[in-house]
Amino acid sequence: MQADHETIARLVKTARGQLDGVLRMVDEDRYCMDVANQLLAAQAVLRKATREIIRAHMAACVTDAVAAKDAGAQIDELVDLFDKMTR
Repeated sequence: MQADHETIARLVKTARGQLDGVLRMVDEDRYCMDVANQLLAAQAVLRKATREIIRAHMAACVTDAVAAKDAGAQIDELVDLFDKMTR
């Protein structure tokens, strides 16, 4: 993985902490809109981590593949990932 490991680990740990908080909120039968907002916050952090990983992949792996005139597989992977992100 070309992305900064510390940044990605920090973001994922933040999301994990938020999800642990959501589980506590569910156990405590907290107000549903508060739970939903916390879930959205966790999703936002995971989206940020995903963007960073994709950015690093494009900056390194895709750039190298383009320079080698062999970017077809890299482009297909990105298209497949973008399809998953928009479902």
